[in-house]
Amino acid sequence: MLQIKNLHIAFNSDKEEVTAVNGIDLFLKKGESIGLVGESGSGKSLTALAIMGLLPPQAKVKGSIHFNDTDLLQLSLKEMNQYRGQRISMIFQEPMTSLNPVMRCGEQVAESIVKHQKLSRKKALMLVIDLFRQVNLPRPEKMIHAYPHEISGGQKQRVMIAMAIANNPELLIADEPTTALDVTVQQEILDLLDRLRKEKGMSMVFISHDLGVVSKVADQVAVLYKGNIVEQGFCATIFANPQHPYTQGLLACRPPINQRPEKLPVIEDFMIKEVGQILKKSVVTEAFIHKHADEPILKVHQLVKDYPLERNFLGKITKTFSAVDHASFEVFPGETLGLVGESGCGKTTLGRAILKLIQPNSGSILFENQDLTKLSRAETKKARQRLNIVFQDPYSSLNPRMSIGEAIMEPMKVHHLHKNNKERAAKTAELLERVGLTAQQMNRFPHEFSGGQRQRIVIARALALQPRFIVCDEAVSALDVSVQAKVLNLLNELKKTFGFTYIFISHDLSVVKYMSDRIMVMKEGRIVEIGSADEVFYHPQSDYTRKLIAALPMLSV
Repeated sequence: MLQIKNLHIAFNSDKEEVTAVNGIDLFLKKGESIGLVGESGSGKSLTALAIMGLLPPQAKVKGSIHFNDTDLLQLSLKEMNQYRGQRISMIFQEPMTSLNPVMRCGEQVAESIVKHQKLSRKKALMLVIDLFRQVNLPRPEKMIHAYPHEISGGQKQRVMIAMAIANNPELLIADEPTTALDVTVQQEILDLLDRLRKEKGMSMVFISHDLGVVSKVADQVAVLYKGNIVEQGFCATIFANPQHPYTQGLLACRPPINQRPEKLPVIEDFMIKEVGQILKKSVVTEAFIHKHADEPILKVHQLVKDYPLERNFLGKITKTFSAVDHASFEVFPGETLGLVGESGCGKTTLGRAILKLIQPNSGSILFENQDLTKLSRAETKKARQRLNIVFQDPYSSLNPRMSIGEAIMEPMKVHHLHKNNKERAAKTAELLERVGLTAQQMNRFPHEFSGGQRQRIVIARALALQPRFIVCDEAVSALDVSVQAKVLNLLNELKKTFGFTYIFISHDLSVVKYMSDRIMVMKEGRIVEIGSADEVFYHPQSDYTRKLIAALPMLSV
């Protein structure tokens, strides 16, 4: 069905031509699935965009991409539109920036159905409700009327998946389709994609940084490094016995379940040293035990955050939804408390309520014995110097019109830190160096950086006010495993250096277990379990926690 031969994709920079994809060959039969894995910038997404005919105009493309008997690279835009969205469809990587913010979610999916299936808007919306039900979106009849900003990151991703499968495509390209999803929904989506592929004889190109996920859905895997395929074959063969150092590095970067290394291996180690030395070096320690201080740095008691679901004709609220339902817990100085649960369980709402980015309905939040819920606006602003957050999506949390230097200096100006802009610029340079970037990059803009680099920028901005407490909200969810390992190492290094206290929110239980002293599990706004990382993982007390752990993707070899 799909045959890619000698594909080259290049771009002109200021001084020279940069080759992003360097002569790759791929072959996919009808009904088969192939996984593309590799670091950010390895050429995975560019290959997918080339198949879809969505490369930017400045891209120089050579080679051929045959879909059945048609070379897609030779088609005009009008001809390509007959394939795109109908016979070939794509789930894009970042749902937050791929969905139209001023259109309701149902309308966005219906638009494609109306165009390709020639149905009325009313019939299309009925199909959308069924699609939303298939991808397990809650309250699909109401969800079709929601705007993207009104739903969670995982729910946005499911809207994108519904849009991609709406017209029953022959070839589905899935570019990181489960990145923002918790493990249980991820498993459901993977099962759904696998079922659709088998029922409809659909072929699939599956791009992911999670090798465990790729091993579950792909028949074959191709490993890309700097635009080249360095290893290719059946998943079971490649993952059981990887031959190339780069593939070995990708496998080793994943946080191990049964050990807690002091530092995760990174790709560069494998590309420059003997593999055996790295593995020997990385298997370090027993799980570290955090000794609690006498007094918690944070005490949350009976915290409630409700949202209105229905109102009567007078505007009075008649039905509410509890995003956070009487949550109570403590966090101790220097501790990392992991927070896990399914999408929509209230993790992000709880994290933002602690920082008073959203106002809770009731309950108390004592930070260093000061109740944040009772502070005035001016007092809250002052308190925020001690608390900060690293948001889930670094691209949407950075102003695209501000250089990264300006973005990092902005909170310093707001809180009147340092004497003048010269001192603030010096501090910004220091912070960039601290997170693995350079002072020379201060004047560049967010779109000029990779996903991993943008995450480092928002971490630097979070450090700008020298906080004591940081909420990391899915801080590594969108990163491939190699970049994820670097960011996790960075967060642990910063914790040791500055004595930070973290609440670490993630849908990836293996990452949470690696990072956390204790783990707190949320379900439908309530805290159902809390305990040490090993206790929760190996001896879960609730059925819900056991379900989360069972859904964790392991390498299928």
